[in-house]
Amino acid sequence: MSTGKLPPIVVDKPTAPITVEQSGIGFNLLLRLLLKLVYVRGLETISQFSAALKLHNAVCQELVDAARERRLIETMGLKGGTINSEVRFALTAHGRSWATEALLQSQYIGPAPVSLDDYHRQTERQRLRNEHIDGATLQDGLSKLVVSDALLRRLGPAMNSARALLLYGPPGNGKTSVAEVIGALFRDTICIPYCMEIDAQIIKIFDPTLHKLVEAEDKPKLSLTAAPSLKADDRDQRWVQCRRPVVIAGGELTLDMLDLSFNETAKIYEAPLHLKANGGTFIIDDLGRQLVRPEALLNRWIVPMEKAIDFLALDTGRTFSIPFDEFLIFSTNLTPDDLMDPAFLRRIPYKVELHFPSPDEFKQVFRVVCAKHQLECHEPMLLYIIDELQKKYAQPLSFFQPKFIVDQVVAGCKFNGRPLTLDPEMIVDAMQNLTTRRGAAPGATSAQRVASRPAAAPTEVKRAPAPPAVDAATRAALQAMGIKS
Repeated sequence: MSTGKLPPIVVDKPTAPITVEQSGIGFNLLLRLLLKLVYVRGLETISQFSAALKLHNAVCQELVDAARERRLIETMGLKGGTINSEVRFALTAHGRSWATEALLQSQYIGPAPVSLDDYHRQTERQRLRNEHIDGATLQDGLSKLVVSDALLRRLGPAMNSARALLLYGPPGNGKTSVAEVIGALFRDTICIPYCMEIDAQIIKIFDPTLHKLVEAEDKPKLSLTAAPSLKADDRDQRWVQCRRPVVIAGGELTLDMLDLSFNETAKIYEAPLHLKANGGTFIIDDLGRQLVRPEALLNRWIVPMEKAIDFLALDTGRTFSIPFDEFLIFSTNLTPDDLMDPAFLRRIPYKVELHFPSPDEFKQVFRVVCAKHQLECHEPMLLYIIDELQKKYAQPLSFFQPKFIVDQVVAGCKFNGRPLTLDPEMIVDAMQNLTTRRGAAPGATSAQRVASRPAAAPTEVKRAPAPPAVDAATRAALQAMGIKS
């Protein structure tokens, strides 16, 4: 794999429109939005209008001039007494009536929307496939996890293709962790609109809980600009520069969450999760654990995966297409053949199985976790834990177990007021917490399976490698620690 890192790219905001026509949004919609801002927030000057609407001063001036001609606003003199003072504006009685009526139609107050055409164009400029993830970046990103070269070799092409990826295997072996890490490795800065307009309806897209803003000082030097000579003030502020998003949905995911959500009170739409994930990564975790049947959920992705577009519908019945440009990752603990038919499996070009760790990998993870807590970890103790898990507790080794055990030991030390140490008694308690009396492993309960799924033929369970034998020397070391082997 390559050892050199490629610099991330900043996709700049489009050039700011300087007329209402150039904004791509209807004149009346922008005028109503301006009047609502003045009515609700008490804004008075062109600069305040510009900052709130995220539109160029020239566009706001055009709107104000039209509003004055219609006797919707009136001048109120200068704001302040300096040479740079701005003219103040206020609503007339007719303007307040307009604003009230506009609020009944939609309570959205905020930045002006972008058009659907502009959204398509910007998405094309910042396509996920334009970004290249090299071997060094992938290796560094997964350095905190114990992964094989074979896994790195298979993940790299999937990321650069920006096609769908299926991660499957037994629970507790890093599927979700791997998905989150590789999603966060995309480093380019892209532009997300605050909202979009379709048929005079507002669709909110920017979500501060999902979209991570990029501060000016954090931006890489390499950029793709529409016009390099433009100053920041000449950029379209209706767009927000963000890292490529990583959106995760688990067992709570329903089909309704993949459609537009209309707020009956505010009269605005909220974009579905996959629209908010555009340009980034969308992880569907715990596939098969959702309330909706797996077949219905998977069928929802056929057109987006094949055509790179999706279709959404307004409550009015208007249907429109949006670009589908994201790295779609499915993660499941269940057998893929039980979840999807061969035709759908064929549509997922990358399928990677994450196995149980070998004893050596288990010990490596355990040492890494202990090092984070500055705990000493001796070989006899590791051999004892492996032997107990696989023989006494009938548990296959899993990547989650070292952290599970160490976290419980740390909690026990804090509770008992002891210095942090791998106390043998606490280790035993932690291993007992891995199972219930009936020996059911976490995540393996049959009650969570979809009741209507047809019965599948028995699937052979892959066993973890046999534990190393606890020899006489190890037994002696364990007895010195106060453990009976």
